[in-house]
Amino acid sequence: MSDVTYEVTDGVAWLTIDRPEARNALSRAVREGLFDGVHRFNADDTAKVLVLTGSGEKAFCAGGDLKEMNDVALRVPPPDFLPQLGRNIDVPKPTIAAVNGIAYGGGFLLAQQCDLVVAAEHARFAVSEVRIGRGSPWAAPLSWLVPPRVAMKILLTGDPIGAAEAQGHGLVNDVVPAAELRGHTQRLAERIAANAPLSVLAAKRTAYLSASHPRAEAYERAEEIWEPVYLSQDAQEGPLSFREKRAPVWQGV
Repeated sequence: MSDVTYEVTDGVAWLTIDRPEARNALSRAVREGLFDGVHRFNADDTAKVLVLTGSGEKAFCAGGDLKEMNDVALRVPPPDFLPQLGRNIDVPKPTIAAVNGIAYGGGFLLAQQCDLVVAAEHARFAVSEVRIGRGSPWAAPLSWLVPPRVAMKILLTGDPIGAAEAQGHGLVNDVVPAAELRGHTQRLAERIAANAPLSVLAAKRTAYLSASHPRAEAYERAEEIWEPVYLSQDAQEGPLSFREKRAPVWQGV
């Protein structure tokens, strides 16, 4: 993973695209490194939250490597062209995008498919495919994340939007000064990692139910998701630790 690095700090895995000279564009090496990194996170019991970010201060990820696309005359990207969290690779644990610069095209995709997004104040977002004649089928969930007319403008114009505007539309959770991006994201991830692991996994699954199920069915599926949590040892540990005035010791069972 020479163009992608993986490190774990206090239960938080940082997966970093390290190709700043090319604005962290999605070359084949980067795409393969991201797949390897996500698989590593899934198998890493020491890592409770994944943070995806880019190296440098200019770009989170500028999208596809257009030079490489031209060299191989890429037409329709295969389903496994790059990792799409929740689509072609399941990631049960929480994910956060720490957007340190531009997130265009495939970079927008990577941020969109993380569960939470923290952006530096100078970050910019765009689905830029209409400007280069490419496609963005991966943007289908966009109208679930933002109002349909906002999604339509983003998709039809290809115009970048700033971090503050993205936050106003609900695409971004927090906007912070660039110098505070890593620290803020680490603290957010640590708060999540400190929670009961079974509850965190079930909470993530619950949040996505409304995107794929009618309301009545969503309630039924939520009950199924949460029953093992209620029946777990952790569900007893929480009230017990409160009663004993101590920090809970989560077992994940």
